[in-house]
Amino acid sequence: MAHRFIALLLPFAALSAALAAPPAPDSGADAYAAHCAGCHGPTLGGAVGPNVGPALRGAGFVAKWKSQPPGAFLAYIQKTMPLNQPGGLEPKAYEAIGNYVRAQNHLPAETLVAAPGQRTVEQQAAAAGELNTVDDATAIATRKRIAAIGAKLAPVTEAMLRDPPPGDWLAWRRTQSTLGFSPLTMINRANVAQLGLAWSLALGTGSNAIAPLVHDGVLFVHSSNTVSAIDGRNGDLIWSFDRPAVTQRVPMNQPRSMALYGRNLYVPTLDNHVLALDARTGKLVWDHQIGKDGDQIQLTAAPLVVRGKIIQPVAGCQGGVYPGGCFVVALDAASGKEVWRFNTLQRPSQGGADTWNNAPLDRRFGGSVWTTPSYDAETNLVYVGTGQTYMPSTLLNRRPGLTGADDGLYTDSTIALDPDTGKLVWYYQHEPGDVWDLDWAFERSVITLPTPSGPHKAIVTAGKVGIIEALDAKTGQYLWSQDLGLQNFITAIDPKTGRKRYDPAQYPEIGKVKRICPSTLGFRNWPATSYDASSGLLLMPMTITCMDLGMAKGEADAMSPDAFGEFIQKRADVPNIGGNFGRMIAIDLKTRKVAWQNLYRAGQSAAAVGTAGGIVFEGGRDRWFRALDSATGKPLWQVRLTASPSTFPITYAVDGRQYVAVISGTGTPLDLFSKGYTPEIPQPQGSKTLTVFALPQ
Repeated sequence: MAHRFIALLLPFAALSAALAAPPAPDSGADAYAAHCAGCHGPTLGGAVGPNVGPALRGAGFVAKWKSQPPGAFLAYIQKTMPLNQPGGLEPKAYEAIGNYVRAQNHLPAETLVAAPGQRTVEQQAAAAGELNTVDDATAIATRKRIAAIGAKLAPVTEAMLRDPPPGDWLAWRRTQSTLGFSPLTMINRANVAQLGLAWSLALGTGSNAIAPLVHDGVLFVHSSNTVSAIDGRNGDLIWSFDRPAVTQRVPMNQPRSMALYGRNLYVPTLDNHVLALDARTGKLVWDHQIGKDGDQIQLTAAPLVVRGKIIQPVAGCQGGVYPGGCFVVALDAASGKEVWRFNTLQRPSQGGADTWNNAPLDRRFGGSVWTTPSYDAETNLVYVGTGQTYMPSTLLNRRPGLTGADDGLYTDSTIALDPDTGKLVWYYQHEPGDVWDLDWAFERSVITLPTPSGPHKAIVTAGKVGIIEALDAKTGQYLWSQDLGLQNFITAIDPKTGRKRYDPAQYPEIGKVKRICPSTLGFRNWPATSYDASSGLLLMPMTITCMDLGMAKGEADAMSPDAFGEFIQKRADVPNIGGNFGRMIAIDLKTRKVAWQNLYRAGQSAAAVGTAGGIVFEGGRDRWFRALDSATGKPLWQVRLTASPSTFPITYAVDGRQYVAVISGTGTPLDLFSKGYTPEIPQPQGSKTLTVFALPQ
């Protein structure tokens, strides 16, 4: 029996079943009857009434589809049908339906393209029936104008990644330093109340919370296995690249974003591939699979581009299914070949003091890198944040008198790597021996802090526990911690080393339930922070949670080296918060004090985005997307979206006009497991929507 956490709100097996696509019927006729006949009629002749749909047989259908590229009809129905859930069937079902319809029209059978492939604007328009003829002069002129936008894209250099043009958003949190801050000022405190809709675009069902990127006015979006390049001014589609639907063990854990470098767009996928696409056309340049088919790993972090390498972290590596722990790989940007790999758990063969109680490698799990690393060119170091272990009983087997024997390196750590070799330069463990699933796996912001002795370049990060810590960027030396006072199991922090002391009464025990704050959702989690260097404020979205944690008797005594047990958690009411689970908080890093905080009933679901216009954009599970005065927290503007903004908003500029873009739609782990705190707030289901706001022209 595997050692695991069980969320009593919704068993994982039920979750997987709920998210899985419906199975394909046995034949094309059965599939058509199940999914299509209601709109298109049982004999393909069209339907009447409220579900009217066009006929799918006859001379008109044959004339429309006979001359289209092979696979165009199958690709079209997969992209657009059923109307209530586009793309929601298995690929085999689409192939069966499409070929059944084609057979009824005496057209040859086709195969749904299984290999990745891009579609031109002409192919998309023709397949969708948008043009009466591909020779239409107006349509051709429009397509050429749109294609020219992509063709003019300038190569992205490493200097641009370090200091992007003001209007661009080139990486997950805009820069390699991972600050989540924009220098744009066109939208500011004085005029933000005038923001209105510029344009919007439905992205289809499927994955969510993938941050768009913007370069030279072109906006890149990844959703539902489709990557698209869009004119950032008006939403016109430049190109799209489609991959077949894939089934992933945890389909809600999608990559947070993509990466731009040179002329390529680098895209991690749900099935653990990294793709390089030509950013101008969408053409596939290379495809590299990380791991092998069936590996229980996930690519949830956007790639980081450093010195000609695509650095891609790996997450998952859970107990019982992926022993040995997670890793980070560097791929050659030009070829996709692996250059180096760093394992994020201490190996028994590394020598020195062992921190895993001498457990063999196949009993070491975790060290997930859920979030994109950061990079500093001055130190030439890549900063990686890791999560906890999925086999906490290994660390509960404490041996008295052996300090550090149960630390479990390199879980819950900041790791500094040489980008050229992947070698470890230094590490700092924020939470040694974590047996509560309280990761420190979030962004590592490279920040120059003011100190009495002068500016000090530091790595600033915060874990689920709501403790902010700073380390020397060059050496990893501990600088300071700031506990926001919300957690209840760390009793002391050494002011010189940052070493944590835990309350012995809060360790998991068999047959006992402990109230732990935070829960495994953390106080801060998926939504990223933003740092405003001009004010010194770290802007942090939070959700206040607690859990009741117990440990069930397993196959052996849970404190023995061969322990197998179950950790059981359930949502617990949070005391002393007045029913307000959401919190937007600003911490002054000069004084290390809270400058302001706003309390909300709903938990926070969107990352914070600060701007030089004195604005911070943020949002919550109640579908409100807001602009606050970043100095005071005063609300200046808000809008209700179609669904919660469970994503990473961005802001960019094209032709002198600033835009704010946000994707709405549920589907992240945070959405799923936090809904029990505010059951009165429904979460709309359906397609994801990209909404873009701007000031009136």
